[in-house]
Amino acid sequence: MADSPDSPVAIVCVGMAGSGKTTFMQRINSHLHSKRDPPYVVNLDPAVRSVPFDSNIDIRDSVNYKEVMKQYNLGPNGGILTSLNLFSTKIDQILSLLEKRTAPPPEDAPAGTKQIKNILVDTPGQIEVFVWSASGDILLGSLASTFPTVIAYIIDTPRTASTSTFMSNMLYACSILYKTKLPMILVFNKTDVKDAEFAKEWMSDFETFQAALREEEETGSFGGMGGDGPGVGGGSGYMSSLLNSMSLMLEEFYSHLSVVGVSSMTGDGIDEFFEAVQEKKAEFERDYKPELERRRKEREAQKETGRQKELGKLMKDLNMENKNKAKGPQGKAPKEEPETISDMEDDDDDEQGLVDPDGADDDDQEPADGLKQRYERALQDGNPSEEDFSFAKYLHKANVG
Repeated sequence: MADSPDSPVAIVCVGMAGSGKTTFMQRINSHLHSKRDPPYVVNLDPAVRSVPFDSNIDIRDSVNYKEVMKQYNLGPNGGILTSLNLFSTKIDQILSLLEKRTAPPPEDAPAGTKQIKNILVDTPGQIEVFVWSASGDILLGSLASTFPTVIAYIIDTPRTASTSTFMSNMLYACSILYKTKLPMILVFNKTDVKDAEFAKEWMSDFETFQAALREEEETGSFGGMGGDGPGVGGGSGYMSSLLNSMSLMLEEFYSHLSVVGVSSMTGDGIDEFFEAVQEKKAEFERDYKPELERRRKEREAQKETGRQKELGKLMKDLNMENKNKAKGPQGKAPKEEPETISDMEDDDDDEQGLVDPDGADDDDQEPADGLKQRYERALQDGNPSEEDFSFAKYLHKANVG
């Protein structure tokens, strides 16, 4: 994992449908290009028809979303999930390509060539399909094991103006933070429509949030409902008590987040966003990287323990098999496996205490040879010619008939 100050950082943009995530991706992409610091862009949304930016790695080049739906008889969400699962099987190639493209330029590179310092990752609008799926876990975990990785959670600010929708967004952000175990930036988008200062105050001072909640109760607009809707008086019961408790509970959660307000339309707040990215990058190196290393070592130790356990089982099985062969049934020496049906019949005669026609006991006979050796001995004893060498005589001389 890269440790230098100029090492690239991966910015994974997640957000609910309609939050302006794709427009935000376009804005930060154009911002970096204007700074003559072009990023490396990865698109992980297989269902999008077109994106307003060029992608260096695009899942649509590898997986046909509509064909996946048709072939596996899936709906939209199932098609996205299966497409991500198929794409995650190429994670080694993706990481190899990212490492190659973000490596420092060689000495013989053209003048002005810069190292890529930002990897932008766009995800599907169905946020739960990416965050809570096995493929999303593989993609994020593999990315974080190679580059410092930051989650940018995009929030639709105008739709978060009510206390209930605000708290819903905070709970979702909390679940993503503890699921991914990666540093997170809350991006309140669309500040050109509504300023995000109210949300910052609610996060920094729970009394301000409780005052807003009481105001909604008094005006009958709790939960975003109108004055004649079910919200009238509804905030005075269970829901308002729950939101009050959550505002206190999430105070510790808020302290681990960076909050920025941006406008993807005008570009306001983008500089503050990249400042927050650098802060979270340093936090990743300081706090998250040791934890990732510890988890990686634990997985390797578990794999090694599993291998040793399986090896022990194998050796035990081999020892038991050897003991059974040496001991035989009821403690007797094992009998040689019969090689032909005639050998099996001879074995049955031996068990009944019979002797061969020549009057010699089996104890006086030589141990039974392999089938090949018996054939060779029969040919040497009789030396039959081609005329009288019949199959019946051969069996008789070989003592297998």
